[in-house]
Amino acid sequence: MIEILTLAYPWIKAAHIIFVIFWMAGLFMLPRFFVYHQEAAEGSPEATAWVEREDKLATIIMNPSMLIVWVLGLTLAYYLNLWAQPWFLVKLLFVTALSGYQGWLMAYRKKLSRGERPLSGKRLRMLNEVPGIAAAVIVILVIVRPFS
Repeated sequence: MIEILTLAYPWIKAAHIIFVIFWMAGLFMLPRFFVYHQEAAEGSPEATAWVEREDKLATIIMNPSMLIVWVLGLTLAYYLNLWAQPWFLVKLLFVTALSGYQGWLMAYRKKLSRGERPLSGKRLRMLNEVPGIAAAVIVILVIVRPFS
């Protein structure tokens, strides 16, 4: 198994980074879609179009990308034996938090599709900063590897 992973390592790492980019793009886009959706009149054709866009972004890009990121990331962690590295454990915490954030986004998407609008546009714009901050911390953890 290790021999196969050794040969595939650069490809696994490249695919992991590619799908992180796809996932992050979705995490940046969906809250922005929510802002535009909430600004559309409830029940209007525009609001209906936003529901369709949000569904496609979630089901075609975000959910598969997150799943692939997790599978490839855990494969890399296994291969590199990172489980005892403090920087990796903190990174894992942030990736878990981003996954939870995506879960919250999926639940909010369903509320919007039912016509519920519990958050203001301003609050949604603020929440749009979450993935950027998390991505910055994760990149620093991977590149700088503090706590080592």
